[in-house]
Amino acid sequence: MQRICIFGGGAIGGYLAAHLARAGRCEVSVVARGRTLDAIRRHGLSVKTASEAFTVPVRATSDTRELGEQDYVFITLKAHQVDGALGQIAPLIGPHTTVLPPTTGIPYYFFHALPGRFGGTQLPSLDRDARQWRVMPPQQVLGCVYWIGAHASAPGVIVQDGAKAGCPIGELDGSDSGRVRALSELLCASGIDAKVNKDIRSAIWVKFVNSLSFNPVALLTQGALGEMAEAGGVLAVVKAMMSEADAIATRLGLAIGPSPDRRIALTVSASHHRMSMLQDLEAGRPLELDPLVHSIRALRDLTDVATPTLDMVLAMAQLRAVTATHAHTKQEQHA
Repeated sequence: MQRICIFGGGAIGGYLAAHLARAGRCEVSVVARGRTLDAIRRHGLSVKTASEAFTVPVRATSDTRELGEQDYVFITLKAHQVDGALGQIAPLIGPHTTVLPPTTGIPYYFFHALPGRFGGTQLPSLDRDARQWRVMPPQQVLGCVYWIGAHASAPGVIVQDGAKAGCPIGELDGSDSGRVRALSELLCASGIDAKVNKDIRSAIWVKFVNSLSFNPVALLTQGALGEMAEAGGVLAVVKAMMSEADAIATRLGLAIGPSPDRRIALTVSASHHRMSMLQDLEAGRPLELDPLVHSIRALRDLTDVATPTLDMVLAMAQLRAVTATHAHTKQEQHA
């Protein structure tokens, strides 16, 4: 039986782990901490969707040495948390382990197996001293894109936002490997739509640009997706940001299928969903903004493509992140 570890017990990690555990076709474990770890140990993981609700027991720990090497490891942390967790991730990874790192920003392995002049490029600003590259070698990586709108309403309780959810996976070279087919079948049998995508790099790009465009705007407006759609001019800014980013994709040789208009329409269809960065802002958590900023800057410098709208919106979002941190600190001091 395959051994699968979900490293991170938040909304996405909990969603995956609960579905896999309910299906009972693999050994599932979750690496969590604090209140989330305690909740999973006491009550299991609960998932609520538009069509069902279920609770399932799942093995949870804060010490990866208890788990040992896995067949598959999903890293469902925020992108800015991965570097600090590499020491805990390492015991899970053996020479035959397949790893699925987060793809909020451009992942460290993005140019591995990419044809053309940018193939094999490493971006030091995204992976300091190649730390992630060494712990999670690119040849052991599968790309994965989380189109799962969800939030944790309480520790260990995951609520899906919207009717649809999925996470396409794929080999970076587009091959139809045994490991990607096996994982796809396992996830699909567990109720998670995880089709094999033979151009997963372009799918990663689409998700990155979606987050790059919608999250900073959500941070500035503090609006749910439906509120953004109803407000005059907001989606025009999002479209301009997407178009600038896609110009970089063209320079890199990526084939981006869906137009910005189509991607925007699909995103705002989950009208009540609040983007993850806005959820973090409202909860007083650190914001996952730096991976987006560093990613687009690195790619802009690599390709020499101008991104004036992105630069402007991200500059304002960075200031909003700073002022939010100061406000939260003051609240804690007066509490």
